[in-house]
Amino acid sequence: MAERPVRQPGPDHPITVSRHPGRIVVSAGGRVIADTREALMLREASYPAVAYIPRKDVDMAALARTDHATYCPYKGDCAYFSIPGGGARADNAVWTYEAPFPAVAEIAGHLAFYPDRVDSIEDKPLTP
Repeated sequence: MAERPVRQPGPDHPITVSRHPGRIVVSAGGRVIADTREALMLREASYPAVAYIPRKDVDMAALARTDHATYCPYKGDCAYFSIPGGGARADNAVWTYEAPFPAVAEIAGHLAFYPDRVDSIEDKPLTP
């Protein structure tokens, strides 16, 4: 098997990870699947920003791990979960880098959701 490339973020492909200042709520199948005030925002090149939610703030019992896997030369091996209560569109709706490369190590222990495979991803301001 050929070795997979490992690339470092840089000027040609920037990646930043920062703390999200608000609250993220994810709903699927008519119920809240995740609710956090500790999301991280990953911004990568020209892609839309992605909220990564700590596992502790996700209803992991509502997810089912799948055999689907992908590889990103900047982040590493990616695993997926489906949301059975969300219907067929929620297949492989959630992804995670369980052992991400050092450049994005902060996203370990976090999950991200495809916006078109869940009911909603709400970005709510924190209230005092």
